[in-house]
Amino acid sequence: MNPVQYEEVKAKQVLNPVKEPSMPFEHSINPYRGCQHGCSFCYARAMHSFLGMNGDDTFQRQILMKTNAPEALREQLRKAERSRKGLAGIGRIAIGTATDPYQQAEGRAKLTRGCLEVLADYPVPVSITTRSPLILRDLDLLRRMRITSVNISLNTLNTAVWRNFEPGAPSPAKRLETVRRLADAGIPVGIFAAPLLPYITDGRQELEALFAAAAESGAKFVMTSYLRLSASDVKVWFFESIRRHYPHLTGAYAKLYERSAYAPREYRAPVQHYIDGLRERYGLGDAEEEDGADTQDALPSDSVRETGPFPLEVPWLPLEQEPNHAGEERQADEPPTQLYFAF
Repeated sequence: MNPVQYEEVKAKQVLNPVKEPSMPFEHSINPYRGCQHGCSFCYARAMHSFLGMNGDDTFQRQILMKTNAPEALREQLRKAERSRKGLAGIGRIAIGTATDPYQQAEGRAKLTRGCLEVLADYPVPVSITTRSPLILRDLDLLRRMRITSVNISLNTLNTAVWRNFEPGAPSPAKRLETVRRLADAGIPVGIFAAPLLPYITDGRQELEALFAAAAESGAKFVMTSYLRLSASDVKVWFFESIRRHYPHLTGAYAKLYERSAYAPREYRAPVQHYIDGLRERYGLGDAEEEDGADTQDALPSDSVRETGPFPLEVPWLPLEQEPNHAGEERQADEPPTQLYFAF
């Protein structure tokens, strides 16, 4: 296994404007490029290609660290404070829209913590999206900030699915524990169940278990959105994962995504109806991002187009017809794949 490589870069700015009106924030912060969690469905793989790097496993093994991120952020906020609109012109800030701000490198680099230390000095609304319990380290800062929400990404409780698609991410149990501890600390927290994977994480039993666990953990909301395969690098890498772990679903996925980056509405509609019922049953709200996507997979609306309506050859399978998940013959105590790294 190749070791993770780190590259220190200097950023001219880290507070980046978001022009897409469908997004529920006006600026984003991403202290890192590339992500050691290595999720096979992550849209940010396409960003690596944009930077001239590969979107394959290079994405989780070549991490760019904006080492001056806290300083650059403070300078931007100082200028904004002196501008005609003042800090009101900043609007809402989302941290973790491209890669996880609490991936493994953050344990030592502390770039995200440095940015939070800056934001704690300015009354601007901030949301954070992460898969990592490392965010609990920064509870002292979160209590001082104007946090609108902490969004814990979790799309399944199935450990086989987690290991197959998120090789470097913390376990579902750890993420639920993080939700509980944030809720107990008075931090507004919910779950981003995104992306939902057709025939894998969107079965009735899967969804029921996830919503029940979310409610039990103190989540205020559960946001859901389906897998989108809008970039060729992401699509190729994801289909390789499907062929490796769920070969019986390769044809079904090919049909679902042959005409669009989205699964067809005819497939998604009954699932969404079921999810709406789960929200009502468990008293869970919805996040603003419902009509957009997982913020770590956010795309401008005009960059992908959904075709249809057209006949749906592969319908959402009801509970009694759901296929068994490949890979569940693994031992329950088998450790997940690790991504080794060192500074």
